[in-house]
Amino acid sequence: MPLKHIWRVNRAALAAAGLALIAGTAAILAAAGVRDPWALAGATAAAAAIVVFAGIVQERYRSERERRGEQRLRVHDGCLVLADGDLPLVRDIVDPVRLGTHRAAPAEAASGAAASGAPASGAPAGGADAPAYIPRDLDGELRELLAAGGFVLLVGDSTAGKTRMAFEALQATLPAHTLIVPVGANAIPAAVSQAADGPRSVLWLDDLERFLGPGGISAAYVGRLLSGSGHHRVIAATIRAAEQARLTADMRADDGTSDGLQDVREVLDQARHLRIARLFTTSELERAGVRDWDPRIAEAIRHADSYGIAEYLAAGPLLLRDWQDARSSSAGTAARGAALVTAAIDVRRAGYISPIPQDLLDEIRGQYLDDPEPGGTPGGPLAEAWTWATAQRSGTACLLSPVGDNRVEVFDYLTDTVQRRAGPLDRVPEPVVRSALASAGAADAGSLARTAYNQGRWQLAADAWRIACRLLASDPGAGQEHPDTVTTRDNLALVLHDLGRLDEAEAEIRAVLEIRQRALGPDHPDIIGSRSNLALVLHDQARLDEAAAEIRAVLAARQRVLGSDHPDTLASRSNLARVLRDLGRLDEAEAEIRAVLAARQRVLGSDHPDTLASRNNLARVLRRLGRLDEAEAEHRAVLAIAVRTLGPDHPDTLGSRGDLAGVLRDLGRLDEAEAEIRAVLAARQLVLGPDHPDTLASRNNLARVLRDLGWLDEAEAEVRAVLAIRQRVLGPDHPDTLASRGNLAGVLQDRGRLDAEAEHPAVEAVRSLVLGPDHPGTLADGLANADADADARADAEMITNEG
Repeated sequence: MPLKHIWRVNRAALAAAGLALIAGTAAILAAAGVRDPWALAGATAAAAAIVVFAGIVQERYRSERERRGEQRLRVHDGCLVLADGDLPLVRDIVDPVRLGTHRAAPAEAASGAAASGAPASGAPAGGADAPAYIPRDLDGELRELLAAGGFVLLVGDSTAGKTRMAFEALQATLPAHTLIVPVGANAIPAAVSQAADGPRSVLWLDDLERFLGPGGISAAYVGRLLSGSGHHRVIAATIRAAEQARLTADMRADDGTSDGLQDVREVLDQARHLRIARLFTTSELERAGVRDWDPRIAEAIRHADSYGIAEYLAAGPLLLRDWQDARSSSAGTAARGAALVTAAIDVRRAGYISPIPQDLLDEIRGQYLDDPEPGGTPGGPLAEAWTWATAQRSGTACLLSPVGDNRVEVFDYLTDTVQRRAGPLDRVPEPVVRSALASAGAADAGSLARTAYNQGRWQLAADAWRIACRLLASDPGAGQEHPDTVTTRDNLALVLHDLGRLDEAEAEIRAVLEIRQRALGPDHPDIIGSRSNLALVLHDQARLDEAAAEIRAVLAARQRVLGSDHPDTLASRSNLARVLRDLGRLDEAEAEIRAVLAARQRVLGSDHPDTLASRNNLARVLRRLGRLDEAEAEHRAVLAIAVRTLGPDHPDTLGSRGDLAGVLRDLGRLDEAEAEIRAVLAARQLVLGPDHPDTLASRNNLARVLRDLGWLDEAEAEVRAVLAIRQRVLGPDHPDTLASRGNLAGVLQDRGRLDAEAEHPAVEAVRSLVLGPDHPGTLADGLANADADADARADAEMITNEG
């Protein structure tokens, strides 16, 4: 019988026995001849005290048994189970730390610190000493969502209180549900099976990013858990806002996205998001004030103007200050320890999701020291640095927490603070990322690749996905044709396409398609996705008729399986319009785009990114048709919505401004075009970095306008700068690099420079070798190639890369 049920029975028996003892005491004394009323009253009171004391003892015994029972929780098949091997119910977890809540300082330590004015430090805190829960404004909404069932995702900064809020809501709403807590992504298949086996279950995914990617939670798993009737299943998850930004940075909704990246987006899209603020509202602070009998809460309230209550209780500001102070010191143990912490933060920001090997941090720490010393001895400065970095502070957390097997976890509050200030597209130094790759398993390599890809570091992403492919293929539990391996190869094909290595991309996609066709039916979404990606590559190889045939086949399958208004079906129609446009069938392309636009406005709404993409594509076709005033009006309308819904510096908004600049140039309004391009370039350099492909596109378009204005010295300098970066980042044979060489030849020709005559044949020879003799880029002359490059980059500036 469950412990709490036993307690209910025992409590009733204790009450009955107590009443009998109280009533019987007087009767026994009377039968013995005792008549003194004071004696009778005293004996009765003593009996009552015994009953009360026995109740207290039994309550403490019950609490102790519950605590010990929870301590016997263990991991089996990658999931948390009770001592007897059964899955726990939600109510069996009494310590919120078990589900990932940050520890708070013990009440005694906080009380002493408050009295002395010093930060709390000392004994570790346990769940039994967790501060009282302060109800949040969104508690009611969260509990309604959990009661309704489905996928609920709490988003917020580290130490915003997401996990504690979810813990309390689950306890209040779903106490009798089976709780499945996987400890890592490799446990997801077993966890999903266990959750699907029961009629009432909660799958708990704290720090959702740890469970995404190949082998982890997928859109198909989410659908399996939540589809059907006759059950009540919940996926409850948290994700830090900085991690969500890292995962979705520059993630575009085009039909050419790899299955792996698209699946991450679909998982996030399937959840109902609830954003939790770090700073408490006025009403939340009032509720905290009612609980100021806890000295920890009272101390946190005094700092509520600067910090959230949960943030302060978790000692986030204290640990941040310790790390920052140590970083500012020039030498010594603290500086060396801070270098280890900084290295760990960057490894995590780069996308490494597993506990970080200490050997990796030892290897790269010198990059974070002003005066790195040679390797330390086990008892020397390096050992002291590790002691400093792993010391517990405020009785709560460590800057680096050892997790066994010579690995550590960095305090996520530090990572979030750095990421929030730097932005999700800020790049960790490449040597650090490559060192992390050398220590990575398949899941970490894939995560590092996703971050690099979203930041436009395509060669780095390709190398990371190759490592992930090799690790998965050699894994006895996976192998060459395992779905995770195939999905990773699909990701590799995507980045090969972006690198301009189209033949390699085609070969990879056809290999993936062949494996999937052996294992899956012809209308399976993965096969349709592979065929769509193949069409994208065929289009960029200028094999337009083949691309059109492939897209029509994909479109027919999606209409049959998904319906005419499904977003994937509409994406295929949009891609068909793109091919029709490039085939010169502009009237057909316009009709197709207008049909897709009408459907998206009806199904998704006027402000949805896919709807804006369709309007952008329509403007592009109008521009090709020479209807420039209409194109300008459409681009300005899209830009206004993008600024309002996404913000002025969002990559999609900057893409819209780039499109508008192109139309202004075509209208001959060169001064306006130059100003618009310079504004886009400045924002992209700040947001994306100087080497990002979109930043280089803006510099290329600036050179084009400078050339039109006759400012040939500046145009040549800009083209040469773009060419140098493209040669370094993309390689000498990438189509964009070749386009830059063609642009340089065009500028040299305008200047009457004789070396233009030598540059043109060299570019065309490489174009013919790389793209093929019949590719439009090969057939065009050098002057036209400058325009072709700008148009190609304009396509990349779409809100989604559909057209």
